[in-house]
Amino acid sequence: MRLLMFLIIVIPALEIGILILSGNTIGPIPTVLLIILTGVVGAWLAKKQGLETLRKAQQEMQYGQIPGMAIIDGLCILIGGVLLLTPGFITDTVGFLLLFPFSRNKFKPILLTTIRKMIDKNQITIIR
Repeated sequence: MRLLMFLIIVIPALEIGILILSGNTIGPIPTVLLIILTGVVGAWLAKKQGLETLRKAQQEMQYGQIPGMAIIDGLCILIGGVLLLTPGFITDTVGFLLLFPFSRNKFKPILLTTIRKMIDKNQITIIR
């Protein structure tokens, strides 16, 4: 609950402050164009990474394997894509980190731990 409050209140406030600072530093038009550019590049990258992950999951299923890590990659890509469509430099930075495979691998253990805790608390049910 505290994390949710942090995300809802603090992050947008920081984003607004950074956008104002950026607008004062490089100007309002370049700031807006930069936000649009990160959204467009992020959407393209999310699509590319998402399709690659989908192919990987399909290949794993063809070999009779459960595509566990591919699903986690897909979740990271989805979250990263959504963050990149949200205006702001903090969310864009985290979004790009989730889209690039080398940095995404740093986030996957955190995500796995969070999912395991949610399963243990019966907040997520897995049906086999």
